[in-house]
Amino acid sequence: MSIVSKLLSIIQENTSEKEQNWISSKTSGDSKNILTAFVAAPRFVSKKTVQVSFDEEDILHEWTLDRLTRVYLLLSIPQDVEETYLKNINALFDTAEINEAVALYSALPYLAFQDKWVYRATEAVRSNIGLIFDALAFRNTFPATYFTEAEWNQLVLKCIFNAKPIHLIQGLAEKANQKLADTLSDFAHERWAAGRSVPAQVWRLVTNFLNEEILKDIEKLLQTDNSDNQIAAILVCRESTFEPAKALLNKYVSMINELGEDNITWEKLEK
Repeated sequence: MSIVSKLLSIIQENTSEKEQNWISSKTSGDSKNILTAFVAAPRFVSKKTVQVSFDEEDILHEWTLDRLTRVYLLLSIPQDVEETYLKNINALFDTAEINEAVALYSALPYLAFQDKWVYRATEAVRSNIGLIFDALAFRNTFPATYFTEAEWNQLVLKCIFNAKPIHLIQGLAEKANQKLADTLSDFAHERWAAGRSVPAQVWRLVTNFLNEEILKDIEKLLQTDNSDNQIAAILVCRESTFEPAKALLNKYVSMINELGEDNITWEKLEK
C-alpha cells in the first residue's frame, strides 16, 4: 500500500462524512486549491489525535487529524513539473506557522525530488522551536537517508544537549560513527566536571567505537551507584567487539546478578 493510500485509509477511519467530503473536494482540485486547503485545514477538520494500528505507530504516533490531513494534501500536489512543484512547496515553507511547519517536516520522507529538501531539513535542526525540531528529528526517516555525517551528528547532539529521547530517532544505530562517539565522550567529561550527569541511554552510541579512552568512561559508569549508568555500561560492553570491554565485565559479575537480566535492556533506559 502506498503512503498516499495508507494516509487516506487512516483519514477515512478518523473523520466524519463532512470532513471527508471537504478533503476530497480539495485534493481533486488544482495546486492552488490544494495549497489553500493546506493552510485552511484546521478550520475544516478536527485536531483530535488519530487512532492508528500498531504497525503505523512508529511513524504516526500522536499525530493530530489536521496534521495528517495536511501531509495528505501535500502528497496530492501534482509533481509533473519539477520547477512548479518545488516553488509550491517552498512557498509553504516560507510562510508556515508552527503547525504548518510541523506538517511540512513530517512529510519530507514522502515529498518528490527528495534531494531538494536537505537544506530545509537542516533548518529544522537549527530551529529553536521544539515542535519543529521534533517533527524532523523523531520518527522521521529523512535525516538518516539524506544527512551527511556532520549534519547527522548535529541533530543527535542537539537531542542529547537538550535531554530529548534519542531512541525516537530513526536510523540511530545505523548512523552511529566514531566522531559522534568521541564527541559524546568529551561532552560527558564536561558534564561530570560540572557535577552533572549524562542520560544513560546515549552511551548506546559508542558501542561499536570503543577504544581505551572511551572504555575508561564506561568503567566510570560501572563504578557509580546509578543503576541506569550501570545498565548502559553493561550493554555497551556486551554488544561491543572490543575485547577489553568483555574482560571488564568479568569484574562486575555480582553487579550484573544484582541488577537482574530482565532489567538489563536499552528499553529500560528509554525515557
